[in-house]
Amino acid sequence: MLLAIPMVLEMAMESVFAVADVFFVAKLGADAVATVGLTESVLTLVYAVAIGLSMATTATIARRVGEGDKDGAARAGFQAILIGVVLSVVVGLPAFLFAADVLRLMGAEQGVIDIGSGYAAVLLGTNLVIMLLFLNNAIFRGAGDAVVAMKSLWLANGINLVLDPCLIFGLGFFPEMGVTGAAVATACGRGCGVVYQLVALHRGAGRLRILPAHMHLDPAVAWKLARVSFGGISQYLIGTASWVGMVRITAAFGSSALAGYTIAVRIVVFAILPSWGLCNAAATLVGQNLGAGKPERAERAVWLTGTFNMVFMALVTVVFVSLAEPMVGLFTEDVAVLAVAAEALRVMSYGYVLYAWGMVLVQAFNGAGDTMTPTRVNLLCFWVIELPLAWLLAHVAGLGPGGVFWAVVVAETVLCLVAAWLFRKGLWKERAV
Repeated sequence: MLLAIPMVLEMAMESVFAVADVFFVAKLGADAVATVGLTESVLTLVYAVAIGLSMATTATIARRVGEGDKDGAARAGFQAILIGVVLSVVVGLPAFLFAADVLRLMGAEQGVIDIGSGYAAVLLGTNLVIMLLFLNNAIFRGAGDAVVAMKSLWLANGINLVLDPCLIFGLGFFPEMGVTGAAVATACGRGCGVVYQLVALHRGAGRLRILPAHMHLDPAVAWKLARVSFGGISQYLIGTASWVGMVRITAAFGSSALAGYTIAVRIVVFAILPSWGLCNAAATLVGQNLGAGKPERAERAVWLTGTFNMVFMALVTVVFVSLAEPMVGLFTEDVAVLAVAAEALRVMSYGYVLYAWGMVLVQAFNGAGDTMTPTRVNLLCFWVIELPLAWLLAHVAGLGPGGVFWAVVVAETVLCLVAAWLFRKGLWKERAV
């Protein structure tokens, strides 16, 4: 619980990013919300790299900390930051230059492209702050410094919440930038969070300190991180790229359907990211206990965390089923958008109790450094099952956007069952990082 509570609060703060922009942008209309949805669906590909590399970073640092090798943990942390910077520059420049084309490729209507290209350019072009925010917090989590990671997101979100309405609507002396202002506010907030993280790492505010002696390229450590992160990146890329596909399927039903789906997903992210805090605690415990030679204790931590997460997600299901319309009503008064978003919340929540276990089990594999097993599970559940089923239910069976939502439930259920079977086999205990 000492790990989980600050990690839950950390992820709750991350979820505020997912809701704050769409809350204010929704006042500008369905096209503006659709812009956020399409841009975020592309940005999840950046998240895939950031989170995949973060998985490897947390697993490696947790293992070194469990072994008592803090210098090795610090060296691994700097290699992760170095890799993240290089990848961000490679992705950010072309994304900034061709933002309008990216939206067009995603099926955006011309009105969405006209008002949203600036938003997309800023968010995609400043992906460095997203990358570093994830990686630095992965370093803190692996070392067991969950409180430092939490504080960095508090700072980032506080700045974002203040700047969002100011830059979107032009309050006071701030310029009125419309939907682009939301992107600028988010980039500024995340950037300040990254500065706080780097200062904390350099000064040793937590259990780990990165000194100048650690700040050099270590090819062996960098290669090991890259090798482990390949599975993590592939794992999350498979999941997020499938979500891009789901957005593309939904976009065929118009801006109202897409805006409704976007709002619903943002609410879902807000509700379940605290669950990822629990999962991250389990991943840290798995890595540190394997490093300390206590695999059975690592397994007990996973089953305990899964039980807590199941209870939490059951409560989320009750709230979504009973209060879908009032929750969506906080974001939009458009009747068509509200109907789609409320249906999405209710339907997708039906799989949450099982998915609660799937989330924990997947992170347990990642914490052990076994990133390829969840990659295969994601490939099966999201590409072989979810995407084809969503298209069939939406277009062939005639369920419309509802078919997309039911496909999510089926995929989440299969993911839980497959992950539980593989976890019980116990091969993850033998993984070396």
